[in-house]
Amino acid sequence: MTRILVLTSSILGGNSKQLADHFDALAAERDDLSITRRDLVAEALPHLALPELSSWQVPAEERSAEQRELAARSDALIEELLAHDVLVLAVPLYNLGIPSQLKAWFDRVLRAGVTFRYTENGPQGLVEGKRAVILAARGGQYAGSELDSQTPHLKGMLGLMGIRDVDLVYAEGLNMGEASRDAAMGEARQAIGGLVERLA
Repeated sequence: MTRILVLTSSILGGNSKQLADHFDALAAERDDLSITRRDLVAEALPHLALPELSSWQVPAEERSAEQRELAARSDALIEELLAHDVLVLAVPLYNLGIPSQLKAWFDRVLRAGVTFRYTENGPQGLVEGKRAVILAARGGQYAGSELDSQTPHLKGMLGLMGIRDVDLVYAEGLNMGEASRDAAMGEARQAIGGLVERLA
C-alpha cells in the first residue's frame, strides 16, 4: 500500500484545490493507494514564534507543560509526514510565493536534528525514500521564467529534508481567459492521471 499525504493551501478553495480533488478521485479508484488529506487553511497553523521554536531545543523530559504542548504540534506533523510515502502539495501562487499557511507547515517539519542535520559538507536530509508531487495553479504564465521563485523554493525545502524525487504539474494562465483556463486545467488533469498511474 502506497500512503499519500495531500496538503492543500488555497484561501480561495479554487484551482489548486480542484487539482487536489482530481488527484484524490483518481487515487481513490486504486486499491493500492491510501490518501490522507490536510487542509492547511481549515486547520491553519499560527506563524512560528520564538516560544515554539525554543521548545524544540529542550530535551523532551525537561520541557514544561507549555513547551510540551508547543513541541507536540511539530512532532505530530513530522510523524504524519514520515508515515506516508508520497507528499502531494496543491499550491496556488500568491505574489510570486507560496501561501503563508503552507510556509507555517514547512516551518514545523523542517527541523534540524529531526528531518535534516548540519554536516561539514552542508545540510543532509534525514527523510529518505519518499517522493513529492507539486500541483501548481497560477493565474499567469511563470514556469521557467525569472518570476517563478516558487518552484525552486518548494524544491529547496523538500530537498533540505532529503525529498528530491519531485514531479511538477503546472496549470498556468488560469486568469487569462476562459479558453486558456480550460485548456490549462485539462492538461493538468491529464498529467495528474499519468502520475497516479505510475504511483506504486
